Amino acid sequence: MEIAIKVIQFFLSLSLLIIIHELGHFLAARYFNTRVEKFYLFFNPWFTIFKKKIGDTEYGMGWLPLGGYVKISGMIDESMDKEQMNQAPQPWEFRSKPAWQRLIVMLGGVTFNLIFAVLIYVFMLSIIGEQYLPSQNLKYGIHAQPLAQEIGLQHGDVILSIDNREIENFHTITSAVILDEASSIQVKRNGEIVNMRIPEGYGRRVLDSMKEREVTAGFVMERIPFIIYGVQEGSAAYQAGVKPGDSIVSLNGEELPFFLEYREKLIANAGKDVRVGAVRDGEMLYFDMTLPETGMMGVQPKGDLSAFFDLRKKEYSVVAAVPAGVKRAYATTIDYFKQLRFVVRERDHESLGGFITIGSIFSPTWDWVHFWTITAFLSIILAIMNILPIPALDGGHVMFLLYEMIVGKKPSDKFMEYAQTVGMVLLLGLIIFAQYNDIMRLFSR
Repeated sequence: MEIAIKVIQFFLSLSLLIIIHELGHFLAARYFNTRVEKFYLFFNPWFTIFKKKIGDTEYGMGWLPLGGYVKISGMIDESMDKEQMNQAPQPWEFRSKPAWQRLIVMLGGVTFNLIFAVLIYVFMLSIIGEQYLPSQNLKYGIHAQPLAQEIGLQHGDVILSIDNREIENFHTITSAVILDEASSIQVKRNGEIVNMRIPEGYGRRVLDSMKEREVTAGFVMERIPFIIYGVQEGSAAYQAGVKPGDSIVSLNGEELPFFLEYREKLIANAGKDVRVGAVRDGEMLYFDMTLPETGMMGVQPKGDLSAFFDLRKKEYSVVAAVPAGVKRAYATTIDYFKQLRFVVRERDHESLGGFITIGSIFSPTWDWVHFWTITAFLSIILAIMNILPIPALDGGHVMFLLYEMIVGKKPSDKFMEYAQTVGMVLLLGLIIFAQYNDIMRLFSR
């Protein structure tokens, strides 16, 4: 059921983004009296799920969910309609319009995707506001993963800044270390400020560890008390008598009141007999149990951060949400460019993912806030990827149009046909490679 919910969310989000993108091209073309012959959600090689012609435009839905398209008269695009291009140009055709109008038409899709992302952020901020965990509000400090301990971080440290730049939102720390090539980190420890150097190439090591999906992977996490939220029936904890609400505080006599440190010790004792100490209604209790080979007791910890920390919430009026939404879209765009730069610089081709990777970021339960947050993010990604100067993408057409506007002469139709073919081959290869990465990740788990 969880997989079905993810799949539904994925296709709903994808469909919205494709329609918005193609609508940008469609409206811009119609504004300049350019005929649009087709408007399709998904591609339709060989057959179409449905179609209906209204005026000069055929609206339809294809079966191949690799994107969508609008077929604009007199334009060399993925349809490769050479017959039309061999005829005399008509006033309503794309090729008959001034270069600046054609440029606006080609930028229409990207522009609409960015506007769509901004609108989502504006509505979300005006309705639910913005909530986050300030770094200085971690009253128990951080849980330092092994890589964090290598540079001197310790359990209980409170991170104040990175490269002497204050980090307001705790959950942006890891991305700042990886993407901003940070060289130092400043923490509060026992009432004192401690400065630690971050070695070159450290961000790549953190990212590689996160890909391993192991317990000790990553950089830093919130340090929270170990309070039982649920107990799996038949598990070691269930058989020993552990109940929801119990506060786990020790293991084999060692004081371990925090969840992540406790989990590490449990895994180290996998398959062994252990004594678990817990507090229930102010009374100290002890539970003897034999851990399975996984080292897991079979409990779910309380993970609601608002139960442990003072979260900060910003509320916005509709008016105030507009500049805040623009700011958030801008920050998301800059962060994604940093990710692209990192992938290119580090030659991290394995990070590329296809439909499985994208679908996996949706919630396994229906969560509208999460859905719209991911949709806004994907809308920005779609805009950025489409504006790359690759033939067959909007950015390729924009590149050739800018050349025409500067030089005063457009590339030949034959050149554009070859460029379109090369671009489509490159894109197809990239799509296949991304799906291959997804499949390899599935088999490596």
